[in-house]
Amino acid sequence: MQNQQSNMKAGLWMVAWLALMLGMTIASREVTRELNVLQLMELRSVIGFVMLLPLVFASRGFAAMRTKRPAQHIGRNIAHYVGQALWLYALTLIPLAHLISIEFTSPLWTALLAVAFLGERLNARKIAAIALGLVGVAVIVRPGVTSMDPGHLVVLAAAFAFGISVAMVKSLTRTDSAVAIIFWMLIIQSVIGLVPALWTWRWPSAEIWPWVFVAAFCGSFAHYCQARALVHADATVVMPMDFLRVPLTALVGYLLYSEQIDAVTALGAVLILFGNLLNLQRGKASAPAVARTG
Repeated sequence: MQNQQSNMKAGLWMVAWLALMLGMTIASREVTRELNVLQLMELRSVIGFVMLLPLVFASRGFAAMRTKRPAQHIGRNIAHYVGQALWLYALTLIPLAHLISIEFTSPLWTALLAVAFLGERLNARKIAAIALGLVGVAVIVRPGVTSMDPGHLVVLAAAFAFGISVAMVKSLTRTDSAVAIIFWMLIIQSVIGLVPALWTWRWPSAEIWPWVFVAAFCGSFAHYCQARALVHADATVVMPMDFLRVPLTALVGYLLYSEQIDAVTALGAVLILFGNLLNLQRGKASAPAVARTG
């Protein structure tokens, strides 16, 4: 009974995560019709930091945000900043279903990087998971069959950058809280992105500002919702719920942007998600990790 209640709580947090991630995707696409990707990222970080302050104060204030690992936070956020910039740029280039499907190779890159840098073992299941992910990408991209879309390569690079970021977050969660990780993410990325944003700056129109605030809110609090879900249930329970983001995002692309989904893309997405399921089959869940995007 206790496990059922915990899984229900985790499910509710993941419903909130899915809604916020879809909201961020839609808002980001609307904003990037007018603003440069780098400017959007800076606005999201600065506004998101202000929005996060109530959670900071609820977590015993700024004193609880102290960290003994500033170098790891900086390294993680450089990777995350690069991943975000590439992801948002790809958002302007390719259909949403392609974007999200290829993004889901990120956990597979994380598994590979965890073997290389965190001492985790590479077993047959992980090798099969990574292989399925790569085959899934090949099915979607279809190199040699159709002309290569640069957006596919951009989002694949973003997924790899997110993999680096999440592998570093796995280490950070051993010492720092989820709120502290998000706190430092917003501060560091505000600093990193200031000069690039000013270089490309243009004032948003009145019609775009609401979308900017939606993107900032969704991008910041989606992290918290997933972290809370992982408190209540193992990653093997929580993370498969995230796979709903693929069909839901494809549906959004179809309804809002008239993007068609072909059977080959759907097959590639299934292969990538099945690879993720294989990767999640462990005896015990690893430490909660902050979400890779947003």
